Amino acid sequence: MSKKNKKNQNDEAKAAQQEFQTDEAVNAEQITNENQTTENEAAEEVTPEQRIAQLEEQIEHEKKEYLFLMADFENFRRRTIKEKGDLIRNGAESAMRDLLPVVDDLERALDAINKGGDLDSLKEGVDLIYNKFVKYLESQHVTAIDSTGKDFDTDLHEAVTMFPAPDPSMKGKVIDTTIKGYMINDKVLRHAKVVVGS
Repeated sequence: MSKKNKKNQNDEAKAAQQEFQTDEAVNAEQITNENQTTENEAAEEVTPEQRIAQLEEQIEHEKKEYLFLMADFENFRRRTIKEKGDLIRNGAESAMRDLLPVVDDLERALDAINKGGDLDSLKEGVDLIYNKFVKYLESQHVTAIDSTGKDFDTDLHEAVTMFPAPDPSMKGKVIDTTIKGYMINDKVLRHAKVVVGS
């Protein structure tokens, strides 16, 4: 064998040996990485008992949250019912308070009548009380329904009786109002009792 061939063989053997060592190093590194990954996965992997414990803890937490919300809602409901009851019981308080001056004026008028006062001054006093009361009603958005001479409207009027119309143009119209009707805002508070022409 020539020196040249021997040298080539030696070079090839060295190259093969280096390649083998490199492959071995890469394989060793891959095995090490795989072992570390497996260990990490094992550490992250939770046993069924641990998972059950975690879920039970989560359920317990959710139960507490739910009970807290239910108690909060129940308190809100009770408070709302109480406030509503108070509003119903005391809703008329301010309306009644504002009526008291009218009652005072009526009592003074009755005293004047009992003492036999001047008839004209009594009439004037009653007119003042009436006007005061009407102003109070208007401040509460209560207005009288204007009926006499108007077309009969079942939404506003209640027919007490039918009466022959004195004029053909009065047929189906209100001839007389026996009891005045009132509205509060846009709602009928009391229908007007009327006589309708036939």
